[in-house]
Amino acid sequence: MASSHSSSTSVAARGPESVEPKVMPQLDTLISHLLAAKRSLSSISHVWRANEIVTAARSALEDSVVVSSRTGFLRRGLDNQLRLLFNVRSEVEKISYRGREEFSEALTSLDAADARLRSTLDLLRETVVHASFRPKEEQTKTLHDFVDERGVEKLHAALKSSIDRANTARADLDTSNREFDDELHAIRKALRHYQSTAKMASSRISASSSSSSTSEPDLLALSSMPSMLRSLEMHAQEMAGLLSSLVRHFDLCVTAVKQTEGGGAAARSITGDMPAEVGTSSEGLPNIGEEINANIDAPLEPMTDQEYEEMVHVLLKDAPEADDVVIEIQDRITEMESIFEQIGVQHDALLSISDATFEVHSHLSNLASTRLPRYISQAHNFTHVWSEENERFNTGLTELSDLHSLYDGFLNAYDNLILEVARRNHVRHRVEKVLRDTRHKLNTLYDEDVAARETFRVEQGDFLPSDIWPGVGRAPMHVEFLRLSGGHLEGALPDAERQIPAQADAKIGLAGNEEEEIVPDLPKEVVEHAYARLQARNRDFV
Repeated sequence: MASSHSSSTSVAARGPESVEPKVMPQLDTLISHLLAAKRSLSSISHVWRANEIVTAARSALEDSVVVSSRTGFLRRGLDNQLRLLFNVRSEVEKISYRGREEFSEALTSLDAADARLRSTLDLLRETVVHASFRPKEEQTKTLHDFVDERGVEKLHAALKSSIDRANTARADLDTSNREFDDELHAIRKALRHYQSTAKMASSRISASSSSSSTSEPDLLALSSMPSMLRSLEMHAQEMAGLLSSLVRHFDLCVTAVKQTEGGGAAARSITGDMPAEVGTSSEGLPNIGEEINANIDAPLEPMTDQEYEEMVHVLLKDAPEADDVVIEIQDRITEMESIFEQIGVQHDALLSISDATFEVHSHLSNLASTRLPRYISQAHNFTHVWSEENERFNTGLTELSDLHSLYDGFLNAYDNLILEVARRNHVRHRVEKVLRDTRHKLNTLYDEDVAARETFRVEQGDFLPSDIWPGVGRAPMHVEFLRLSGGHLEGALPDAERQIPAQADAKIGLAGNEEEEIVPDLPKEVVEHAYARLQARNRDFV
């Protein structure tokens, strides 16, 4: 009974002249065959299960196609999104790094300029104005007392405000970047989960499909499932055919028992409690219930002895094969269960890959729709703030340098003032020497002139009338030196004061109200120290 047409073949092989008289089996033997045939019909459950497996496998394949297509679409989109996301993070990090470098360089330059300015201010505080320059009743002063430091304080306050604003923007960017990194860490974690899931799924799929392909696991699973489905369908069709042969064998047994004397009641008794599922039909399965019931309830048709013998001969020949058919059905359902398990493994693997892919997609979607714009905006905000504050830093750096140059020039000017005072004292000493030498010469000429005039008066005075020249008896003129104020240098006073006539000073001098120039007499060591400081600054400048 290896196939569904074995009965008809057995019957067709014998003609009336080929049948040899044989001993017919007893009713009990036929009944035992009927009972065995009835038991074999329990294989209907395997055939029904086969139909369920095919239906479920087809559904799994359809779902797998949808899942694989959706996963593949997402994966292609995720690749681009991930690449774009990490490029954005890289650009944001470049902005942060460049900002930190420029900020650090700006602070270094500002600190250096401020240190130079403070050093100069400290020198101003340490440099005491020599007492000879100031009124006697005034307390000791330093050069710093002549400096208005409010400009420095205002500049420091402005720079501190700029630094605080830049620091705040940088701190906000750092916080934003840390949150960004946390998001990327979560995405990397989801990617690692996806990779481990894909690796595990690939291993399971490869094991279940006996393939070593290196393609994507979902594509590998999808490529092997159709062949598995075709194998299941083939097994199901074969099982349906085997079940049909069992049904025909059962019908043959029923007919044989009914055609045997005293077998009608036995046949009705045996077939009266057929399992409920035997009467059920489904897609891909024969309507076994109708076939069996039609044969059981059909009226008994007359049969010749030869036809009866041929029928019994076929029954006896097919009876041993019934067990083989049942075993084959069991083997096929076992094979189908194994194949269906492999399909289930591959379908579950596809679902796990899809879930892992959707997890990554969910992270990316949430990040892109809510937080990523804020991270990018924070980077733009830092760039804007830093651009403004860097401009202020450059301006402040220039102002610090200008103030340092101004105060350093003040120090140089004071030392040059000391040298100028020494120079003027030297000139004053030279003027005094010229005056002393001139006075000596004038006094000598005066004395000589007086002696000569007296000699002329004695020798010639008696002979000259007194009214011939009134000046003949006058003494020589006296030359006296009058010290006059030098006034102001050109450009040292406003034009209104600069327009005083030069003779006004002479008149004042002649009246005895001249303001004699007082040049401080500085100790030699003060002058030497000032000269040494100027020389040192010149060397540093070079």
